[in-house]
Amino acid sequence: MANPTDYRSIAGALQYLTFTSSYIAYIVQQACLHMHDPREPHANLLKRILCYLEGTIDHGLQLHQTSPTSLTAYIGTDWPSCPDTRKSTSGYVVFLGNNLISWSSKHQQTVSHSSAEAEYRVVVNAVAKSY
Repeated sequence: MANPTDYRSIAGALQYLTFTSSYIAYIVQQACLHMHDPREPHANLLKRILCYLEGTIDHGLQLHQTSPTSLTAYIGTDWPSCPDTRKSTSGYVVFLGNNLISWSSKHQQTVSHSSAEAEYRVVVNAVAKSY
Protein backbone atom coordinates (compact mmCIF):
# COMPACT_ATOMS: atom_id res chain seq x y z
CA MET A 1 0.00 0.00 0.00
CA ALA A 2 1.15 3.52 -0.73
CA ASN A 3 0.03 4.90 2.65
CA PRO A 4 -0.22 2.32 5.45
CA THR A 5 -1.08 5.10 7.94
CA ASP A 6 -4.63 5.28 6.55
CA TYR A 7 -5.00 1.53 6.96
CA ARG A 8 -3.82 1.68 10.55
CA SER A 9 -6.13 4.60 11.31
CA ILE A 10 -9.23 2.84 9.94
CA ALA A 11 -8.33 -0.49 11.56
CA GLY A 12 -7.79 1.27 14.89
CA ALA A 13 -11.15 3.01 14.64
CA LEU A 14 -12.81 -0.33 13.91
CA GLN A 15 -11.15 -1.78 17.01
CA TYR A 16 -12.89 0.84 19.13
CA LEU A 17 -16.17 0.02 17.42
CA THR A 18 -15.91 -3.59 18.57
CA PHE A 19 -16.61 -2.42 22.14
CA THR A 20 -20.23 -1.81 21.16
CA SER A 21 -20.43 -4.11 18.12
CA SER A 22 -18.81 -7.32 19.30
CA TYR A 23 -20.15 -9.31 16.34
CA ILE A 24 -17.45 -7.76 14.11
CA ALA A 25 -14.62 -8.40 16.59
CA TYR A 26 -13.24 -11.47 14.80
CA ILE A 27 -13.02 -9.94 11.34
CA VAL A 28 -11.58 -6.68 12.69
CA GLN A 29 -8.98 -8.69 14.60
CA GLN A 30 -8.07 -10.46 11.35
CA ALA A 31 -7.61 -7.09 9.64
CA CYS A 32 -5.48 -5.81 12.52
CA LEU A 33 -3.08 -8.73 12.14
CA HIS A 34 -1.74 -6.97 9.03
CA MET A 35 -1.26 -3.47 10.46
CA HIS A 36 2.54 -3.81 10.30
CA ASP A 37 2.57 -4.47 6.54
CA PRO A 38 -0.87 -3.94 4.93
CA ARG A 39 -1.39 -4.93 1.30
CA GLU A 40 -4.21 -4.26 -1.14
CA PRO A 41 -6.24 -7.37 -0.18
CA HIS A 42 -6.14 -6.19 3.43
CA ALA A 43 -7.37 -2.75 2.40
CA ASN A 44 -10.18 -4.44 0.46
CA LEU A 45 -11.12 -6.30 3.64
CA LEU A 46 -11.42 -2.99 5.51
CA LYS A 47 -13.60 -1.63 2.70
CA ARG A 48 -15.87 -4.68 2.92
CA ILE A 49 -16.20 -4.22 6.70
CA LEU A 50 -17.07 -0.54 6.23
CA CYS A 51 -19.63 -1.36 3.52
CA TYR A 52 -21.22 -3.97 5.79
CA LEU A 53 -21.44 -1.48 8.65
CA GLU A 54 -22.94 1.16 6.35
CA GLY A 55 -25.61 -1.31 5.25
CA THR A 56 -26.53 -2.26 8.82
CA ILE A 57 -26.51 1.20 10.39
CA ASP A 58 -30.28 1.06 11.05
CA HIS A 59 -30.16 -2.42 12.60
CA GLY A 60 -30.01 -2.94 16.34
CA LEU A 61 -32.02 -2.43 19.46
CA GLN A 62 -33.77 0.87 19.86
CA LEU A 63 -34.21 2.26 23.37
CA HIS A 64 -37.08 4.66 23.85
CA GLN A 65 -38.21 6.58 26.89
CA THR A 66 -41.26 4.75 28.17
CA SER A 67 -43.47 4.69 31.18
CA PRO A 68 -43.72 2.56 33.26
CA THR A 69 -40.12 1.47 33.70
CA SER A 70 -40.84 -1.92 35.21
CA LEU A 71 -38.43 -4.81 34.71
CA THR A 72 -40.18 -7.80 33.08
CA ALA A 73 -38.64 -11.14 32.15
CA TYR A 74 -40.12 -13.92 30.03
CA ILE A 75 -38.61 -17.39 30.05
CA GLY A 76 -39.05 -20.58 28.09
CA THR A 77 -37.55 -24.03 28.00
CA ASP A 78 -37.75 -27.13 25.83
CA TRP A 79 -37.14 -30.18 28.01
CA PRO A 80 -35.16 -32.25 26.87
CA SER A 81 -34.57 -30.84 23.40
CA CYS A 82 -31.39 -32.75 22.53
CA PRO A 83 -31.99 -36.53 22.26
CA ASP A 84 -28.26 -37.30 22.55
CA THR A 85 -27.26 -35.27 25.61
CA ARG A 86 -30.78 -34.94 27.14
CA LYS A 87 -30.00 -31.27 27.83
CA SER A 88 -32.73 -28.67 27.64
CA THR A 89 -32.73 -25.59 25.46
CA SER A 90 -33.73 -22.54 27.44
CA GLY A 91 -34.14 -18.89 26.74
CA TYR A 92 -35.22 -15.64 28.25
CA VAL A 93 -35.90 -12.03 27.31
CA VAL A 94 -35.80 -9.08 29.70
CA PHE A 95 -37.63 -5.81 29.10
CA LEU A 96 -37.24 -2.48 30.87
CA GLY A 97 -40.59 -0.89 30.12
CA ASN A 98 -41.05 -1.61 26.42
CA ASN A 99 -37.30 -1.82 25.70
CA LEU A 100 -35.58 -5.17 25.19
CA ILE A 101 -32.39 -5.01 27.25
CA SER A 102 -31.20 -8.62 27.46
CA TRP A 103 -31.86 -12.00 25.88
CA SER A 104 -30.32 -15.44 25.67
CA SER A 105 -31.05 -18.81 24.11
CA LYS A 106 -28.79 -21.81 24.67
CA HIS A 107 -28.49 -25.41 25.82
CA GLN A 108 -28.39 -25.74 29.59
CA GLN A 109 -25.06 -26.92 30.99
CA THR A 110 -26.53 -29.72 33.09
CA VAL A 111 -29.19 -32.36 32.51
CA SER A 112 -32.51 -31.58 34.18
CA HIS A 113 -34.59 -34.48 35.52
CA SER A 114 -37.92 -32.76 34.89
CA SER A 115 -39.46 -29.87 32.98
CA ALA A 116 -39.96 -28.02 36.28
CA GLU A 117 -36.25 -28.31 37.06
CA ALA A 118 -35.37 -27.07 33.55
CA GLU A 119 -37.67 -24.07 34.01
CA TYR A 120 -36.21 -23.36 37.45
CA ARG A 121 -32.71 -23.29 35.93
CA VAL A 122 -33.72 -20.78 33.23
CA VAL A 123 -35.44 -18.55 35.83
CA VAL A 124 -32.29 -18.54 37.97
CA ASN A 125 -30.18 -17.75 34.91
CA ALA A 126 -32.47 -14.94 33.75
CA VAL A 127 -32.58 -13.31 37.18
CA ALA A 128 -28.82 -13.59 37.63
CA LYS A 129 -28.12 -12.00 34.24
CA SER A 130 -30.72 -9.24 34.66
CA TYR A 131 -29.30 -7.65 37.78
